Amino acid sequence: MRCPFCGNIDTQVKDSRPAEDHVAIRRRRFCPACGGRFTTYERVQLRDLVVIKSNGKREDFDRDKLERSIRIALQKRPVEPERMDQMISGIVRRLESMGETDIPSATIGEIVMESLARIDTVAYVRFASVYKNFQAADDFDKFVSELRPPSKDE
Repeated sequence: MRCPFCGNIDTQVKDSRPAEDHVAIRRRRFCPACGGRFTTYERVQLRDLVVIKSNGKREDFDRDKLERSIRIALQKRPVEPERMDQMISGIVRRLESMGETDIPSATIGEIVMESLARIDTVAYVRFASVYKNFQAADDFDKFVSELRPPSKDE
C-alpha cells in the first residue's frame, strides 16, 4: 500500500481488526520512510461492476461515489452512521449478487431510493430530487403527494 504522505510503496501493517460492520477489515499502517501512520479498509469484492449510464457511457462502479450521494441525502438527518454504512454495504451486496457485471445506473438509483425510503423519507425525497432531476417546486409537490396515503375524502 502506497504511503499517502511520501509515496513510499513499502508500508507495514501494524494492526488489523474487523470494522464496525464486520464486512471490512480496518488496518493501521506505518511508513518506515517518513514515519507516517494511516488507516486503510479492505472489503470483499465479489466481481468488478460496470455502471451503464443513461447516455450509454460505461464506468467502473465506485462505492465511494455511492456513499457520497447517500451521505448528502442523509445530511443532518437522525440516522446513525452505522445504519448508513449497513445500508451501503447491503446495496453493494445486492448489486454484486444480481449476477450481472453491467448494471444500468437507473437500477442503482431505484435500489438506493428503495433503501432510503425504508430509513428516512426526507433523505428519500432529497435523493429523488437529484435522481429524477426535479426542475421546479411542482415536481417536489407531485412526488411528495404520491408518498402520502389518500385521504378519506378522495
